[in-house]
Amino acid sequence: MHEVTTQRSVARSGLMISRRARPCDCRSIGDQYHLFKTPFKKRGGHGGPALLYSSGVRANSKAALLQPQSWRVFALGLIGALCLCVSQACGDSSRVKGNRVTLTIGGYTTPREAYGKGVIPAFKTYWKEKTGQDADFQESYQGSGAQSRAIIGGFEADVAALSLEGDVDRIAGAGLITHDWKSKPNNGIASASIVVIAVREGNPKQIKDWTDLAAPGLNVLTPDPKTSGGAQWNVNAIYGAALRGYADSARDDRAAAEKLLKDIFRNVSIMDKGARESLTNFERGAGDAAITYENEVLVSRQAGQKYDYVIPRSTILIENPVALVDKYADKHGVRAAAEAFVDFLWSEAAQRAYAKYGLRPVDQKVAKEVEFQFPAVEDLWKIGFLGGWKSVANGLYGPEGVYTRVIDELRASR
Repeated sequence: MHEVTTQRSVARSGLMISRRARPCDCRSIGDQYHLFKTPFKKRGGHGGPALLYSSGVRANSKAALLQPQSWRVFALGLIGALCLCVSQACGDSSRVKGNRVTLTIGGYTTPREAYGKGVIPAFKTYWKEKTGQDADFQESYQGSGAQSRAIIGGFEADVAALSLEGDVDRIAGAGLITHDWKSKPNNGIASASIVVIAVREGNPKQIKDWTDLAAPGLNVLTPDPKTSGGAQWNVNAIYGAALRGYADSARDDRAAAEKLLKDIFRNVSIMDKGARESLTNFERGAGDAAITYENEVLVSRQAGQKYDYVIPRSTILIENPVALVDKYADKHGVRAAAEAFVDFLWSEAAQRAYAKYGLRPVDQKVAKEVEFQFPAVEDLWKIGFLGGWKSVANGLYGPEGVYTRVIDELRASR
């Protein structure tokens, strides 16, 4: 049976930046990727390129591509670049000043509340008690693929907290991660979630499973797999569920699985560059449904949003890797603190913080403690079912991949 979770009364927590922003707060507006030539207008999204959060101030990363929608946004972007230059590029590369160390986190979009409000404050307390040293953090969040490329391109993150194994491997392939990042607990996976379907309150379209997203006339939101790790998890979930026989077709029927993917993406007209931007547009009224992370919905509810979500009968377990970026951590002189932060992510304190903000813990003891928060899934599976990330990168997203073929055919038909 599919399961629909309904709104619970939760305390309104608000967004981190809206509460902590200072007068020099630097903002930019994120663009969206349009799948087809449709009359949809661009909508401003939260985030923009490589946003950096530092003591309540956010600025644009110098490594990100700024695409201004107005001269005002362009001017603010320049100010943001100057802010970041002061903290990152101008002068001494050391991030240790007296009794204070500053770590830079390059993350994907969806867990920013988990880190900013839960994990990082808990680590600061732990580190102070252990070493007597104060720890400050600069936090950058954007789509996992875009963040990975930004780190390779010069955004000097000490720690990469991304959505896909392949995005971490890309950084390692560039020579910036030099250790075996999978040697950490759970093969370097620090948190988990599942792919779900966000629906309007009361589920007026009666969406119950993946096949319902293929109904003619439905408007579905999902981000762009070229820039968003979340988007790839979404595609994997649909295609894999169909291959497992949960799409009104036989198990291992690849033609039926591809058809379902095509039918659903025929209903997708706007593809945002990140999972957070996609759900933000859903919250603003765009679309009938949004394919997203479970934790995105739970965090949005904490912020006062009122909508429901459907757990398909079959869906994939999202596994999110974290790794120390050796070259940058050494350059900044913060290896000890950065390593300690990465190790801390598998502590019970950090795992409980993840759970508080909607992520499923990977620590079995904590998972048992909070299991009442997370509905069970009839058929929950991992990326290994599709052959692992290397197989998926070619078989789904490569030049001759299933997803690539689907998108090309849909574009050609318009």
